[in-house]
Amino acid sequence: MSNKREREKRREERLQAESAAGGGERRTRLLQMGAAAVFLAVVAVVVLIVVNSGDSEGGDASNLKDVGSVGKLFEGIPQNGLQLGQPDAKVELIEYGDLQCPVCKGFAEEILPPVIESQVRAGDLKVTFRNFTIIGPQSTPAGAAALAAGEQGKGWEFLELFYHNQGPENAGYADDQFLTAIAKAVGVEDIEKFDRERKSDKLVEEVERTTEQAETLGMTGTPSLAIEGPATSGLELLSSPSSSQGLEELVERAS
Repeated sequence: MSNKREREKRREERLQAESAAGGGERRTRLLQMGAAAVFLAVVAVVVLIVVNSGDSEGGDASNLKDVGSVGKLFEGIPQNGLQLGQPDAKVELIEYGDLQCPVCKGFAEEILPPVIESQVRAGDLKVTFRNFTIIGPQSTPAGAAALAAGEQGKGWEFLELFYHNQGPENAGYADDQFLTAIAKAVGVEDIEKFDRERKSDKLVEEVERTTEQAETLGMTGTPSLAIEGPATSGLELLSSPSSSQGLEELVERAS
């Protein structure tokens, strides 16, 4: 997981202030996992990234890969902004991520797709992506671009294709050309509108708002997960599961 030193300092100051003011009464708590191996999940995801995509640099706007497979993953599944799945699904999984984060890439490519094909497609789960921008300066415009694509019903295609073509952290690849190329490849119809909205104060402020929200919840890196369902006490924080099966089990426990 990647963190920005200045953001970490601000978060520590805010948490200390909350503690002094009795801010410990949060409605969130850690979900009890029942298996110690789950807490090694982040390491496992990093290993997946190294093994499966270590020799692919990505970040090439003129040579995007996996366009067809990304499109098929979401066929027939409702989207509303950056929420994927039936609106009335009884369980909601929230991912706080950074599009430049290599661990988020591993989660998006290795763990989440089978869950989308099973529990999301069946209507049992909806998944919401929220920006938590901690990598570098291009993370915010990339996150706003995902929101702009979501305004035209292609938010999740944008997220997934970006991850499949992600370049090295802070390498400067996630520029206007790259973001527009991703949008065109996933079928965003009104590119002029997309380009206008991704630079708007409204969407940039939305990225900043969800980043602050993640910090307030005590999240320190990406991806960070939270879940809410009939069997949870409101919104509960999760340790990242090391497999699709592990994630499916967590969803079942929340049902």
